[in-house]
This record gives sequence, C-alpha cells and structure tokens, in this order.
Amino acid sequence: MQPVSGHNAGHNAGQNADHHAPAAVMGKGRLEAFSDGVIAIIITIMVLELKVPHGDTLADLGPMWPVFVSYVLSFVNVGIYWNNHHHLLHTVHRVSGGILWANLHLLFWLSLMPWATGWMGENHFTVVPVALYGVVLVMAAVAYTLLLRAIVAAQGPQSALAHAVGRDRKGLLSLACYACGVPAALLGWPQVSMALYVLVALIWLVPDRRMERALRGE
Repeated sequence: MQPVSGHNAGHNAGQNADHHAPAAVMGKGRLEAFSDGVIAIIITIMVLELKVPHGDTLADLGPMWPVFVSYVLSFVNVGIYWNNHHHLLHTVHRVSGGILWANLHLLFWLSLMPWATGWMGENHFTVVPVALYGVVLVMAAVAYTLLLRAIVAAQGPQSALAHAVGRDRKGLLSLACYACGVPAALLGWPQVSMALYVLVALIWLVPDRRMERALRGE
C-alpha cells in the first residue's frame, strides 16, 4: 500500500466535497426586485396620462372623468397584482427557468395596462377600447395562473402553497368574469363589461388569506 501524501489527500477530499455539495439554488431576490421595479414603472406611466386641465374651476375637471376613472380602476388592478405577486413570491424556495419565464409573461401583459387604460379613458368607454381592456385583463389573469402553477410545480403537489391554493376558485371566477366582459363589450354592452371588471376588483380587495396560510405552513 502506497502512502497518500498530504497534498493528494487534500485534493481527494476537495473532490469528494465538490461531488457531494448541493447544486446552487437560484435566489428570488433579483426576481422580486425586477418585478417590483416594472410594476412601479407601470403605475408611473399610468399617472402621467392624467393631463393637467386648462382651467382653474371644477368644471374644467369634468371632461377628465373618463380618464380618471380608467386610471383608478387600473391602479387598483395593478395594485392587486402587486399584492398577490408579493405574497406569492414569499412562498418560493427556489427559482426555476419556468418561473422566470412565467413571471416575464405576467409582466408583459401588465405592461400593456397603461396603453389599454389610456385608450379606454380617452374614448369614454366605447365598445372596442373596453373590449381590448378586457383582453389585457384576461391575459394578465391567465399569466398569473400560469405563474402560480409554475411555482406549485417547482415546489411539488404536496407543498403548503399547493394545499392553500387548491383549485383556485377565486382566480377562475375572476377569469370567467373578464372573459364574459370582452364579448359583452363587442355586443354593444360596454357598461356590462365595466361592471364585471369592477366586480372582480372588488372581489380581490377582500384580503386573500391563502398565501398567508401557506407562509405559516397551515
């Protein structure tokens, strides 16, 4: 038996340690920071669409009401997404490539919110702009659902998040309301569409405790 030198022993030990070391896990810090930054920019762009009236009386504010109402609705919607997104990412233990792409997919549709909001407000809630706004809401809801499923898939079906979300009836109800709002507008009932969009926002203003339960491990 040949003696093992100290150098070789250290080298072999290092190789064994590298072999048994767990693979590096991608953190979620950059994902959270990037998403928060994009959402902040979205809100900033929307508020910049509110033009200063050319007058100093309350009557001068009258023509601005459609733009302001559109802004309030979109601000609430983006705020709801930010709130839910914040809680959702707190349940993430590791970030996979699928989660990254699903998150970008969500941010893409949210980034169209200022454009759809401005068009709808400037045209006083007419048929096509209201329908297009609904399409953006539908796709954002689909994207959020895909992100949720990507996180559940990464953590496993037995994770606390999977149990807390369940069948996601609240999310599916919201998606159904948005989906009904689009054809309602195209059939000449944009008021019905707007009522559905506002209804979904009111539903989500009620605190959703599912993520908090997942964080507590209940």
